[in-house]
Amino acid sequence: MPPNQYEEYSNSMFGASVPKAELHNPKGPLKVGDLTVTIDGELVPVVDIMLGNQLPIYFEHHILLWKHPGVQIGFKSMKGASRRFFAGLQIFISEAQGPGNIAFSRDSVGQIVALRLQPGQMVEVREHQFLVATGNVDYGFTFMQGAANILFSRTGLFIDQFTARGGEGLVLLHGYGNVFEKMLAPGETLDIEPGAWLWKDPSVQMTVTTVAGSQRGGGILGAIGGLVAGASFILNRFTGPGRVGIQSMSYHPPTTEGAQQAGGSSNLNLGNSFDLQF
Repeated sequence: MPPNQYEEYSNSMFGASVPKAELHNPKGPLKVGDLTVTIDGELVPVVDIMLGNQLPIYFEHHILLWKHPGVQIGFKSMKGASRRFFAGLQIFISEAQGPGNIAFSRDSVGQIVALRLQPGQMVEVREHQFLVATGNVDYGFTFMQGAANILFSRTGLFIDQFTARGGEGLVLLHGYGNVFEKMLAPGETLDIEPGAWLWKDPSVQMTVTTVAGSQRGGGILGAIGGLVAGASFILNRFTGPGRVGIQSMSYHPPTTEGAQQAGGSSNLNLGNSFDLQF
């Protein structure tokens, strides 16, 4: 297992050219500072943390599962509060201070990703998918780059950024379904369904493409096929170098009838548009 991560990934018969599946939730205990983390459960995993007296954690308040009475819950003010306020983001987040035990779980099947961050190291995460981070990790954000990304990728206007300060930090994510990882070489690309990317290194660039734009076929038939089928198939294109995390179960909020769906065709039911009689 590489020294910079807690996950173990399978070796595919296709080698490094395809994403590798996470074999299981991180095996514990995971130790950072004076706290210890274990991952329990399979279908809906639980992050179980024994806090010490020094290093606190912060988390999204609705994922709290249980805690010892001695664990103090408060609010952590976010850096760049005015910038976050005008962007419509939360400016406070829940914080827990030990000693004592506290546990978290997101109400969905999936796998846990535990990202170890060395001082100064950053990771970018899909909005609303982090569970817990240690108190020495800064929680920031960046605006989605490019009009096409904002309009068509369905990943939101912002990407969360986590950066370790003053020592090793830990960020825990919940990936829906099963989790995969792909290490992209410089210039190597991978097209991913917009709801499926989970996290990435900052060095990995993300753009929007369509099946029509990514297919290699040419000629009039290729153009017609791309126009009819591929133009409504929106994908995110990730370009290395760096790592990108993928989740196999993606969620898209309901859309109105006839609206274009990310990663698929229109949800308009054409069968009801014609009164066919035989």
